[in-house]
Amino acid sequence: MKTTSKRQKVGLLLAGFYSALNVVGVLFPPPEGQVGPPIGILIVDCGLGLVGLVAVIITWRTGNRAALRVAAGAIIIMTLTALPAFFVDVPAVIKLLAGVAVLLTIAAVVLMFSPGRRSTPVLD
Repeated sequence: MKTTSKRQKVGLLLAGFYSALNVVGVLFPPPEGQVGPPIGILIVDCGLGLVGLVAVIITWRTGNRAALRVAAGAIIIMTLTALPAFFVDVPAVIKLLAGVAVLLTIAAVVLMFSPGRRSTPVLD
């Protein structure tokens, strides 16, 4: 069992928040005739969000490195499903949300894998 640093906990909180948003995202599909992700992508993201949430909880409680990697993988794949928004004709708000998702994912992964502080011996 390895303890998690404060930076890793912040990263886990960001990953948990992003995963939770994707879990509830399936409940709010775009209205008929509106631009948005297809229902299939929403369902995949919901499943990945559940996997991410479970992995974040396991990592938070036990410090399990494998669960940390699963959480990171889940949010990375969720973000990859949002990338097509940059290449199709969609409103700027959707592109902005996709950009925020990319930045949130980068910040979460960097923080989750940041090393903890190591104590250095003082030599007199």
